[in-house]
Amino acid sequence: MTTVGTDDALLDTLERSAVFQAIGETPLVGLENLAAAAGVGSRRLYGKWEGANPGGSIKDRIARRILVDAIASGRVTRDTVIVESSSGNTAIGLAQLCATTGLRMICVIDARTTATHRDLLRAYGVSIEVINAPDPVSGEFLPARLARVRELLAERPNSFWTNQYANQAVISAHVSTTMPEIHQALRRPPDYVYGAVSTCGTLAGCRRYAERRGWPTRIVAVDILGSGIFGTKARGSRTLPGMGAPCPPAFAAFLDKAHVIHVSEEDCRAGCTRLLTSEGLMAGASSGAVVTAALAHGESTPAGSTHVLLLPDRGERYLDSVFLHGTQAPGAAS
Repeated sequence: MTTVGTDDALLDTLERSAVFQAIGETPLVGLENLAAAAGVGSRRLYGKWEGANPGGSIKDRIARRILVDAIASGRVTRDTVIVESSSGNTAIGLAQLCATTGLRMICVIDARTTATHRDLLRAYGVSIEVINAPDPVSGEFLPARLARVRELLAERPNSFWTNQYANQAVISAHVSTTMPEIHQALRRPPDYVYGAVSTCGTLAGCRRYAERRGWPTRIVAVDILGSGIFGTKARGSRTLPGMGAPCPPAFAAFLDKAHVIHVSEEDCRAGCTRLLTSEGLMAGASSGAVVTAALAHGESTPAGSTHVLLLPDRGERYLDSVFLHGTQAPGAAS
C-alpha cells in the first residue's frame, strides 16, 4: 500500500481513548498457594496476569503498538481496512482499538476459534471470515488463513495487514512494556520466564529485553504436542486455539537458546484447574500449559529461585474446551 503522512487526528483519537490507556500495567501476582500445593514452595512463583487487560489478553499490548506504529508511519489512515489472521485474542485486541477510531477490520479465523471469541468480534463490528478446511498440503489451518489474508489484501488496495507473525512492533511491545513491568515489580531480574508459544513474539521480546541488560534470565518456551515450532512435530492432538504452529514462525529464531517444554492438551486443562483451585484465577488454555510446565520444571531448579509465569488470557472464553470439557451439559439426558 502507499505510505502517506501521519494522520495526527486519528492517532490522537486512538491515544486518548479509555481502552488505549487501560492496556498494560497488569499485576504480577504471587502464586504461593499453587507452589505449595505442587511441592515447589521453596521457589518463588509469580503470575503476570494478562487477563487484566481490557480485551482480556496479552495481545492487547501488541495490538496497541502495531496500530500506533502503523498510523505514525502513515501506513494506516481513516480510510484503511485492517486485516489480520487470528485465533481470537489478537483480533479482539485490534478490534477494540479499531472501534474507538472508526477503522474497519476484517479478521480471518478458523473452525477452532471459540464461539465466545467470534461473538466478541461481531460485537466490536468486525467482519469475520471463517476458514473451515485446513490447508490440503500441511493439514493445518494457519496456511489456509494466511492464503485468504493475501487474497483480501490483493482485493483491497487500501488495506493493511497488521501481521502479528512477523511485525517487529510485536517484539517492541514486550521490550517496552511487559518486561519493564516485571522488572519494576520484582526489583530484580527473574531467574526464569515461562510463556506459551505460537507466533513466539512474546518470548522474543522478553529475551531481547533481558539480553540488552545482561540478565541471566532463562527463557522457557512452552509448546503444545503436535506443533512444529521447534522442528519435527511431536506427536499429539492440537485442537485448542492460540498455541503451537505448523512450522517455525519468524520470531522463533529469537528463541534458539530457550529451554523448550512440550505439553499435551490434557496438561493444559489440568494446569488451568490447578490455577483455579489454588489461586482462584480462571485463565485460558495457554496459561494452563505454562502452569503445568513451570511446576514440572521448577522441581529441578534451585530453592529460592524466581519464576515468572506469563498468564496470557482469561478463561471464560474456554469454558467448553477447557473447564467443562467432557462434561454433560446441564439438563441433558443421561
